[in-house]
Amino acid sequence: MAFESNYVTFIGNLTDDPELRYTQGGTPVTTIRLASNRRWNDRDGQQQEETTYLNVTCWRDMAENVAETLHKGDRAVAIGRLKVRSYENREGQTVWTTEIEADEIAPSLRWARANVNRTSGGGGGGGFSGGGGGGSSTPPAAPLPPEDVPF
Repeated sequence: MAFESNYVTFIGNLTDDPELRYTQGGTPVTTIRLASNRRWNDRDGQQQEETTYLNVTCWRDMAENVAETLHKGDRAVAIGRLKVRSYENREGQTVWTTEIEADEIAPSLRWARANVNRTSGGGGGGGFSGGGGGGSSTPPAAPLPPEDVPF
């Protein structure tokens, strides 16, 4: 990963509970939506606020750990690759989305505490409980074959 140039860290609060589903091949995938607020004062001294929403996709053991341990409102840190993709909606319009394909998900400990509970499967993945959390310390797996991608 030393040469990875498309690597981002995003911190925010979950807008909903994680959504766990399985591909046709049985691979677990979880999507979370994070919201991050930015506040600043404009030229007139008035406080302004902007919220950025970003979807985060987690695969395999991490997907199950995140779905089991994170909940709506939990503050989380997502680290991974930024992905931009497009699809055609029901009206035939092209819709562009930007998301993170996660390599790591962790609870933010800025305003919470977490207890680490290792999972038995997946070769050393770490799960979190209490104050939100979830993650996996296993290296990223090979990309899924196109027929296993759930979108």
